[in-house]
Amino acid sequence: MTSPNSPSSSPYPEGSAAFPHRHLTGMAKLQPWEIRFLLDEAEHWVEMNRKQIEKRDDRLHGLTIINAFFENSTRTLLSFEIAGKRLGADVVNMHAAQSSVKKGETLIDTAMTLNAMRADAIVIRHASSGAVQLIADKVDCPVLNAGDGRHEHPTQALLDALTIRRRKGHIEGQIVAICGDILHSRVARSNIIALSTLGAQVRVVGPPTLIPKDIELMGATPFTDMDAGIKDADVVMMLRLQNERMDGAFIPSPREYHMLYGLTPQRLEKAKPDALVMHPGPMNRGVEIVSSIADDPERSAVTEQVEMGVAVRMACLDVLTRKRRGVEGWQ
Repeated sequence: MTSPNSPSSSPYPEGSAAFPHRHLTGMAKLQPWEIRFLLDEAEHWVEMNRKQIEKRDDRLHGLTIINAFFENSTRTLLSFEIAGKRLGADVVNMHAAQSSVKKGETLIDTAMTLNAMRADAIVIRHASSGAVQLIADKVDCPVLNAGDGRHEHPTQALLDALTIRRRKGHIEGQIVAICGDILHSRVARSNIIALSTLGAQVRVVGPPTLIPKDIELMGATPFTDMDAGIKDADVVMMLRLQNERMDGAFIPSPREYHMLYGLTPQRLEKAKPDALVMHPGPMNRGVEIVSSIADDPERSAVTEQVEMGVAVRMACLDVLTRKRRGVEGWQ
């Protein structure tokens, strides 16, 4: 594969101009070519990770990465840890339950503490929207957003975009229906921004109570009827009900929700015959999606999304630490 940095064939500006950002806190400020640059960088790691022999690259040898997770996580935390280790970095995981946050330490004090440890990159997940940017403004190293409240989850959007591009060949013009709890989902927000920026037609589908009122300003078309929302869709992305973020009754019951908005084989027939089914996980089987679809190797990309997550996070860690490592053209 030709490197995206090759001057003779590169569709991007040379060196750090291809991705001039110090941090990755969201998708909202990224240009289309900057997103494509990260996706192309990730493609390299997909192939490397699939090799049965040596998977380590060691280009981040000597660097320390802190995964500071103030919210529970399985896929994202493990994915960032594996990504850092495959690049040769020293990876330290910090869980909120074991941190001084439980003792009343403020987020600013935590940020200053992490900065004093001279980490080379910090990956942060936090329950409050904007918390990652707050920390990014206080530290001297690159910060990657692993999910902050209802705000954004940029690496999830990147891995989803990569999955769609690999399965469908391109993103531009694809009809993508994001279905479920849009209101509380940072995954939905980042995907709407990223996929719209890359030229996809994005729909959001769910009960009126779970669709933000200003969703059209983000570039998505809202549907409250599931059958209409996924009709002729190329990609159907299901989201779980985020009960932990709900304060009040947003749906009558999980049973009724499944009847109206659950993805079943019969309902999937409304989409295109080759429609790709996605889910960021964790899945609530029997609520937003049935097992026969989630486990269908022909239609479901759920496990592939997990695989793409490692490659995307390797690419992001590599790109954001290039200046720190003195990579030529990234000064």
